[in-house]
Formats: sequence, C-alpha cells, structure tokens
Amino acid sequence: MDTSPDTGTVALLDGEVAIEGRIMPASNATFFGRVMASTGPVPCVYKPVSGERPLWDFPDGTLARREVAAYAVSEALGWDVVPPTVLRDGPAGVGMVQAWCETDGSQDAVDLVPAGTCPEGFLHVLDAFDQRDRPISLVHEDSAALRRMAVFDVLVNNADRKGGHVLAMPDGHRYGVDHGVSFHVDDKLRTVLWGWAEQPLRDEDADGVRRVLDAAGTAGSPLRTRLVDLLAGHEVDAFIGRCEWLLAFGRMPLPSGDWPAIPWPAF
Repeated sequence: MDTSPDTGTVALLDGEVAIEGRIMPASNATFFGRVMASTGPVPCVYKPVSGERPLWDFPDGTLARREVAAYAVSEALGWDVVPPTVLRDGPAGVGMVQAWCETDGSQDAVDLVPAGTCPEGFLHVLDAFDQRDRPISLVHEDSAALRRMAVFDVLVNNADRKGGHVLAMPDGHRYGVDHGVSFHVDDKLRTVLWGWAEQPLRDEDADGVRRVLDAAGTAGSPLRTRLVDLLAGHEVDAFIGRCEWLLAFGRMPLPSGDWPAIPWPAF
C-alpha cells in the first residue's frame, strides 16, 4: 500500500477497484475501471504487477512501483506532471492505480507534419519517413507544461516518453503517463521531447530540481522515505545524482549516442 497518501491520492485508496475493460494495445496488462470510493466512483487505470511483461534490463515485478515513484517526484517538483498514482490491491492483485484523465482530442502536443514544416509554437525534433515513404517531421509544442515534462523525464530517466504518453487536457495542462521503465541507474533517456536539447535551464526548471533534490537528499523526508520504499537504494542514489548533474550542467541534455534516443514506436 501507498503509506503516505496525499490529497490527490486519497480517493484512489478508498474502496474496491472494479474493472470495466482492458486498454488495448499495451505491452503490459492495463485495465480501465473505477475505484468505488465512499464519495462516488473514481475513473482509473489499473496495472497489476501480475500482468507485467518481463524485461531484460529492469527487475521483474517493479514497474508499478516505478510509476508510483514517478508520481512522488512529480509532486515534490510541484509541477503536476503525473496524475495521482498509488500502489494498492486490486482484482488481479497489487498494482498501480492511477487517476483517469479525460483528454482533449482536438489538441496534439506531439505531432507528425510534412517534412520541412513546423507549426507556429512548435519545435522540430527530427525528420523521417512515414509508412508510405513520405517525408515527415516530428514536432512538439513549445509550452511551459511540456518543457516541465521534459525536465522531469531527465530526472527520472524515462526510457519511454512516446507521443501517446503525453495527455493534452482541455485547459492546456499536459499530463505524462506510463513511467514503468524509469529510474534505471544507466542512462536510458528515450523521448520525443528533444526540442529543448542544449537549451539552458530556466530559473523555473532549476528551482524545481533544487526542491526535489533537497527533499530526496534529506534522510527521513517524505520523498526520501517513499523512494526508498519503492526503488532499490542504488536507484535512489542514481536519481539524486541526475538531479545534481542537471543543476551543474545547467542545460537540457543531448542524446547520449549510447542508446536509442527515440522510443519505438514513437506514438
């Protein structure tokens, strides 16, 4: 169980999880359902540990905990990058339960456009060819909400920031989901959000990183306690090291060249 519920997670811990359907396609068992809370049904996503597919580079049975750790970091940053997420029992056993976000289908924070074009307010990432061999460009919006997500991904070492893992909300907010392959000790950053590569950190960026670094580096702090409970000790140390490195480097990173920079598929 999540031992330190905050106001964003209390409802997700209140009542049984009722599954209404499976979300397809997904690499691991992912279900849509509702937490039958005392205040009324709460729509949610449920990913049981029993439905996690083994990976060669991540320990078995740890993806749900990594998703909860990502939410803990999001809360410490104060940026609301990740929807409320808890670890709790469900119909198929212990798993990750996350608040369902109803997105705005008319908004595309990450998009594919004809090669050589970039809509106003967007940043170019790369050029490629689509399934019909037509030249296209991958772009993403140049927004404060998405930039915060890009900084967050560096800190948690997100190995799978696909375009579909960015949720565009009607009010302009952007949520990030699917953080099960995060917090590895090796550099595995794979993301479609490379538009700010090499740009200097802004004051807002640095302030957020300092907040989370102070919290994670303080023994007995709520964040430190949660991360130690959810991750291996060397993974927590590596996370703190990435926070320190990003502040010292003072810029958004470039792809390392030692690992694919873009997840496949990108959407």
